[in-house]
Amino acid sequence: MNALAATSRNFRHAARLLGLDSKVEKSLLIPFREIKVECTIPKDDGTLVSYVGFRVQHDNARGPMKGGIRYHPEVDPDEVNALAQLMTWKSAVADIPYGGAKGGIGCNPGDLSKTELERLTRVFTQKIHDLIGVHTDVPAPDMGTNAQTMAWILDEYSKFHGHSPAVVTGKPIDLGGSLGREAATGRGVVFATEALLAEHGKSIKDLTFAIQGFGNVGSWAAKLVHERGGKVIAVSDVTGAVKNPNGIDIPELLRHKETTGSLKDFQGAESMDANELLIHKCDVLIPCALGGVLNRENAADVKAKFIIEAANHPTDPEADEILAKKGVVVLPDIYANSGGVTVSYFEWVQNIQGFMWDEQQVNNTLQNYMTRAFHNIKSMCQTHDCNLRMGAFTLGVSRVARATLLRGWEA
Repeated sequence: MNALAATSRNFRHAARLLGLDSKVEKSLLIPFREIKVECTIPKDDGTLVSYVGFRVQHDNARGPMKGGIRYHPEVDPDEVNALAQLMTWKSAVADIPYGGAKGGIGCNPGDLSKTELERLTRVFTQKIHDLIGVHTDVPAPDMGTNAQTMAWILDEYSKFHGHSPAVVTGKPIDLGGSLGREAATGRGVVFATEALLAEHGKSIKDLTFAIQGFGNVGSWAAKLVHERGGKVIAVSDVTGAVKNPNGIDIPELLRHKETTGSLKDFQGAESMDANELLIHKCDVLIPCALGGVLNRENAADVKAKFIIEAANHPTDPEADEILAKKGVVVLPDIYANSGGVTVSYFEWVQNIQGFMWDEQQVNNTLQNYMTRAFHNIKSMCQTHDCNLRMGAFTLGVSRVARATLLRGWEA
């Protein structure tokens, strides 16, 4: 099931639990605006090449729309639509005053030079500058983009609208980025994990972890779990997979990856089949990579007791049903990986105030937000007698529905 179908299915289930009016339900599902633009740039060799860029602005009932921009060959309207909708519910679950959006350009950033990427980013910004803004739609980095991409967007946008640091988040620190932003999603995953485990009378230091994905989110999650005494026994990414039943020395693995660019040939663990990681024996499984990795083919073989969804949509609805029957507790993506958008909100607040926070304040405030959101989700689970995914969806959807009706939407 693709991301849009799965997200819409979860939304409709939540709408039924909440008893939403059918007209309100339809209104919440339809995006506020969908943008598609052609971006033509000269390549370094002088030839012209065109790419298609998208921005889906899903909902602005609770505040400016917010969401990443990804550069990836498989960017398409369906995927961007699903992710924009997820951002609406995620912002509401985190209780930050944003709606949802998502954008992307169908390209392979690895095939483009830095100057070509800059030209592409600036052209894309020129095409959408009048549709984004500090109080309208605030982009952020995503797959294939980074702080440098945001710096180019900020610069290009500012040519039209004056210096506007709050128009993007995830910027370099020197241009108004927030301390703690780089680690925010991974740190939020760990705070979410701590909140869930406390509910079950457990703590990180007593458990074993398998982490799929060792990019920004996975590496920070692994590092912070390791620091808290958790035993990370398996790690994988696109370069390979390694395991050590006694626990992997994560700082050493990070140094090895930085030096070699790969997990292969790491002396502190033995290699394993990357496909085996999801079904490796562990207490906690943290998928931090692509969507749809847990599906009806492998869900029955999952041995973890807890799954923390650090990636977007890693678990198909069919897998959800299988895991529920096995008694596996799944902490849903729209809560578990909301640390990134939460600290993006802190960055936006700091830019608007013109007053920057120290890293301790960022991290402490993030922990407060993540812990409070978990208890709000648990409360919805009790009210609607549902699992954590539906607890999160009913929480997010109910908040957006209330804001929509309070603003005077006529049913």
